[in-house]
Amino acid sequence: MSIQITFPDGNQKTFEAPPTGLQIAQGISPGLAKKAAVVKVNGELWDLTRPIDRDAKFEIVTRDKPEALEVIRHDAAHVLAQAVQELFPGTQVTFGPATDTGFYYDFARSEPFTEADLQQIEERMREIVKRDLPIRREVWPHDEAVKFFDKAGEKFKAEWIRDGIKADEELTIYRQGDTWLDMCLGPHLASTGKLGTAFKLTKVGGAYWRGDANNAQLQRIYGVAFATEQELKDYLHMVEEAEKRDHRRLARQLDLFHQQEEAPGMVFWHPKGWAIWQAVERYVRGVYKRSGYQEVRGPQIMDVSLWKKSGHWDNYQNNMFFTESEKRTYAVKPMNCPGHVQIYNANLHSYRDLPIRYAEFGGCHRNEPSGALHGIMRVRAFTQDDGHIFCMPEQVESEVTAFHRQAMEVYSDFGFGDIDIKIALRPDKRIGDDATWDRAEDALRAALRSAGVEWTELAGEGAFYGPKIEYHLRDSIGRAWQVGTMQVDFMMPERLGASYIDEHSSRQIPVMLHRAIVGSMERFIGILLEHHAGAMPLWLAPVQVVVAPIVSDADAYAREAAAALDAAGLRVEADLRNEKITLKIREHSLQKVPVIVVVGRREAEEKTVTLRRLGSERQESLPLAEAVARLAAEAAPQR
Repeated sequence: MSIQITFPDGNQKTFEAPPTGLQIAQGISPGLAKKAAVVKVNGELWDLTRPIDRDAKFEIVTRDKPEALEVIRHDAAHVLAQAVQELFPGTQVTFGPATDTGFYYDFARSEPFTEADLQQIEERMREIVKRDLPIRREVWPHDEAVKFFDKAGEKFKAEWIRDGIKADEELTIYRQGDTWLDMCLGPHLASTGKLGTAFKLTKVGGAYWRGDANNAQLQRIYGVAFATEQELKDYLHMVEEAEKRDHRRLARQLDLFHQQEEAPGMVFWHPKGWAIWQAVERYVRGVYKRSGYQEVRGPQIMDVSLWKKSGHWDNYQNNMFFTESEKRTYAVKPMNCPGHVQIYNANLHSYRDLPIRYAEFGGCHRNEPSGALHGIMRVRAFTQDDGHIFCMPEQVESEVTAFHRQAMEVYSDFGFGDIDIKIALRPDKRIGDDATWDRAEDALRAALRSAGVEWTELAGEGAFYGPKIEYHLRDSIGRAWQVGTMQVDFMMPERLGASYIDEHSSRQIPVMLHRAIVGSMERFIGILLEHHAGAMPLWLAPVQVVVAPIVSDADAYAREAAAALDAAGLRVEADLRNEKITLKIREHSLQKVPVIVVVGRREAEEKTVTLRRLGSERQESLPLAEAVARLAAEAAPQR
């Protein structure tokens, strides 16, 4: 039986017997074989040691490739399961997949795992890696697998096979060494030694068998895993930094906002937090004005009949809040778009009027699951810097391109320079036909192509009414946050009766572009807090300047300096407490105040001030008028 293998460069090689991926790699280069993690056979990932029993397109996947990382993490889950069962006999395993940063495994055990257990398990995992146990793929008949797991006391595995796999189907088993195995689709590395030691167990959590709260409760052990020790080290450092920067922790420290059980997923803004909000809002309002948007305001609740017409009732109902009055049912708006269509429809429009751009700081409510809520990053009540553009089809590309340019400027002004752009394509649950979706998706691609940018595509992640461009910002510790969007919508204007009169006096349906740059104001402020570790740039800081006298003799001058700064538009406080200047500087530094103005007898006599910048020991003495002018210029809203 000869097997023909086709390599990525088009070259072919014939083998007289089915070769393994490892044998092919060794034939090319021993060094390549050492780096190989798995192989692709006709686009499907296979184990290195699995014989290739058919003609195939063949590719070697080395350890540094993304596909290999998922295999490494899956291997770590299996090594975890083996370690647990060696240390705690009688523990049953269920399932253990790879995740975005590592892996987990769910276990059935009567005793709870402790932090000390995690350390012991991790040590045993490293022992298993050191043993370099061969990992072998086996194919078992259905009934044989059920009997084996029943006899081994693995009732969860046996139940899954009985209920989830047809009796005439075979299933794959992966064996590590001679004593441990598990049912798995694979693929896996060639041996436990290939896993390496770039992993760490992180925590224990709870889970339910098959994700059903009516079923048995399980214990879930989480871990992280990477291809190299340096990647693991970098990730753990990022996690440590993220904990320090957690916006909820910073909110308590800096007295910005709070949340409480009586209003789950909603925010109580304190004066300092609201000052940040207002600074962001003023900036965005300036963007609106410069970009030709007219600011509008729509109702907070509207009759459900409108939401049925728009498509939200059929496609978004589970995420909406409802209320009743006088036997009518109303929906609290989760989005601003249907309201903006009503504003557009209130007047007749000619093609000469288009594009029409509406903007609104629109308050929205969405019925998010309580388990998904996370500080101000994921809430139920939020405000969007929302906008909608009504235009002709031939105007879509120029409008999207202009928005892209505008969005990139905004992100730069807020301190973000590393931005990934993605297009989210049609979801399974959607309105409109495929031809309309083709037009919408192609319009976004054409606009980004015109803007000269590269993007990636996310299958199935668009909104139910249209595809969208997503802007993912990378923060100062490397995390990505999705904020702004631009969506092309050919459906909602027609459903809600929007139209314009073209140059031939015919009625046409406009294209509706849904756009937001910062997205949820709450979430964006949370991202800003974590990005800047609470030390907001001067123009965004809730308290921009504190004037602190060294001695009480300078109190009157401190008030004078504070008044001058206040008159120049700065958010300023005067600290006239009878405390040492070192204590004042330390406390205001902990509050992340960007500038402390220190004054004493000499400064009062000379009408000067001494500036101390947050994070710097350097001091600068200036005449009061010059200091006021300089700080006012620095604190002015961007652009």
